[in-house]
Parts: sequence; structure tokens; C-alpha cells
Amino acid sequence: MMSDGNFHIGDKVVYPNHGVGVIEQISSRTTGATVEQYYLLKIKANSLKVMVPFHNVAMVGLRRVVRNGEITKIVTYLEDGSCDSSADWKDRFKENSERMRTGSLLEVAAVLKSLLVLNQSKPLSFREKKMLERARYLLVSEIAMAKNCEEDEIADMLSKALAKCELRFPEAEEYQA
Repeated sequence: MMSDGNFHIGDKVVYPNHGVGVIEQISSRTTGATVEQYYLLKIKANSLKVMVPFHNVAMVGLRRVVRNGEITKIVTYLEDGSCDSSADWKDRFKENSERMRTGSLLEVAAVLKSLLVLNQSKPLSFREKKMLERARYLLVSEIAMAKNCEEDEIADMLSKALAKCELRFPEAEEYQA
């Protein structure tokens, strides 16, 4: 089996902004004199199949799912880390979009938290509600995959962490703008 040593078939990975997936196969394609190797991954959320050429792995930010130490850091941050965000909607949206694209789960948690803080003082815009929903999904799905447990269990764990600094996820009906 071919591999460049980074990922193997069956590895649980994260494709930034798409969420968690599993590497289903490693294949190569020949174009002229060039042989290009690909990872074929299946995104869990929508069963989408994505081909990532080996040379694009770093560029798209493909990485393994978080480990326990990272999860602990995220939960601690949600419990008590302070967060600040730009007052201007456009600046804030741009900052948050960039944070979401980094693929770092801690950055995703920072977006989630800053939007929840904002939501306490005023209603979120439609696009910010969507981003909050996305951040929550990315956190819950990746941590659930890393810990090999149900997403509901992780959603509860994150809710408890947020409650320690008096934040909470909006109820489902609050998302219906």
C-alpha cells in the first residue's frame, strides 16, 4: 500500500471547514509522465467523497482529529477563557471566517465562544447564526469522533463547560431566523 507516511487508510482526519472524515483509500493517477498520489476521504456529515492530492495536504490543512490533551484545552477554554471580538460586524465576520478556515479546533472554539458572548447582548445576524451553528457542529462532531462516543454526549459536555461562564447554546428554534 502506498503512503507518504502522513496518513493511512482508516485514519480519522479533519478537512477544515468540512469537518471530520475517514481516509478510505490511497490511490494514484497518471497524467502524462506525472504520477500523482491522492487520499480519498469520506466526509462524515454528508458522505461527500473528497480527493486530496498528497501535495495539497498542507495547503488544505488536512490533519488528524484532536487528541485528548487538545480536547481538555478546548473544554478549559470554553469554561473560563475570556474572548474578545471586533465590534464592527464586517471586521468580526472576516476575523471569524479566517479563524474557521485555520482548521484549528481551538480557533473554532474561540469563534463559538465569541459569538455566544455577542448573542447575550444582541441578536446575531443570519450569517453569524449560521457560523455559530457550523462552529458548534465542527466541535461536537470532531470531539465525538476523537473520543469515539455519541455527539449528544459531547454537546452536553460542551454545554456544561459553557455554563461555567454563564454561556449557553441557543435553542434550535432560535436558529430559525
